[in-house]
Amino acid sequence: MARTAADAPPDLSGLLDLARDRRLDMKPVLLRVQTDLFRAAPVRDVSTIKAFEALACGLIPTVDDATAEIVAQKLAPLPDTPQSVLALLAAHGGGARDAVLASSPVLSTAVLDAAGNGPALDAIIALRHDLGRTVVEDLSLRDEPDVDLALARNATAPLAGAALERLVERARRRPDLAALLLARDDLPAVDLAPLYLQADAPRRAAIRDGVAARAALRPQARAGMRAAGAALTAFAGRGEPERFEAALGEALGMPGVSFRATEPERRDLLALALRAADLAEEEAVFIFLRLDPSIARSVEAVFGLTDLFRAMDAATARDLVASILGSEPAARGATPEQHRPAHGPASPRIRPAAAPALRPALPERTRKAR
Repeated sequence: MARTAADAPPDLSGLLDLARDRRLDMKPVLLRVQTDLFRAAPVRDVSTIKAFEALACGLIPTVDDATAEIVAQKLAPLPDTPQSVLALLAAHGGGARDAVLASSPVLSTAVLDAAGNGPALDAIIALRHDLGRTVVEDLSLRDEPDVDLALARNATAPLAGAALERLVERARRRPDLAALLLARDDLPAVDLAPLYLQADAPRRAAIRDGVAARAALRPQARAGMRAAGAALTAFAGRGEPERFEAALGEALGMPGVSFRATEPERRDLLALALRAADLAEEEAVFIFLRLDPSIARSVEAVFGLTDLFRAMDAATARDLVASILGSEPAARGATPEQHRPAHGPASPRIRPAAAPALRPALPERTRKAR
C-alpha cells in the first residue's frame, strides 16, 4: 500500500542544511527534534530504533547539560529507548543522569556503571516506584541519611522486616525520618512503637492498640511488680526524684533510665512506666501530683496522664516502654512451665536473624564499594 502524505517521514533537509553552517551549533536542536519524533512514532520497529540510536549516540556527548536533561526526561520512561542511549545520558551527569535513574523501566549494568556510585544516586534510586524487597533491604543497609529519607518518603517502597526496623531505630534520633515514617498509613502501627513519643494523638492510640494485641499473645509473669508502689509513692512524697527514678528503673528492669520529662510530648513516658510497674491508680495519681511541679500545676496534664494510665494493662505498657527506650521489658518471657506457642511472639523460631549479607542494589549488578 502506498504511503500517504501523512505517513511520509518529515522533511529535515532544512535542519541538515543549517547543521552544515559552521557558524551555528545545531546539534542540540537536531537531538531534541529527533527525540520528539522518536517519542511520537506510533510504532518503533528495529530499523527506527537503530537509526535513532546511531544518531543519538553521536550527538549526546556533544550537547550541553540542559539539553541532555530535557532529552533524558523524554527518553528515560520509554521502554524502546536503547540502553546505550541511556548510558550516555547517565554519563552526562546532573539532571540527565537523575532522570535516567528515576524513570527508566530497566536499569542495566551499563547504565548503572555510567551513572557512578554515591549516596545521592542511591537516594534517587530509593524513590523509584518499582523497588523490590531485595533492593529496599540493600538500600537500608547503607545507613545514609538521604537514602533513608527517600525510602521513607517513597510510599511504594515495601518497607518491612529488618529494613523497617533499621529505619525506625535511626528515626529515634532523627525527627525528619520519624515524621515521614509516622505519616505512612501502610506501615503496621505496632512496628512504629519505638517512635511513640514523636507521634500525634491518633497515631499514639493506634500504636497502643497494636502493642496491646501483641502483648495479649504473650504470657506475662507479674510477680514482684506491685511491691514497688509503696516505695515509689514514698520517694515522690518526700521530693526525692533521683531515688524515685532509680526505684522505678529497678522495678522495670531498666536501671539508669530517666522517666521524667518537662516536655509535654514526653510526659506520657512517666504514665506508661507507672502502668508498666503495675501500680494502683491512686498511687499513680499521687505521683503525678507530687513528683513534678510542672505536672501538678496543670489539671489538664494530670487528667491526661491519668487517662493514659487507665487506657492499657501492665503488659501492654511494659512492651511499649521497652520499645520507646530500646530495652527489653521486665517479666516478658514465659516460665518453663508455661505454654510457649510455636508461632507466637515468644517463639524462638521467629527471633530476628543476623543482618543479611549485602545484596545487589539492582538486578544484574553488584554495587561498587565506596
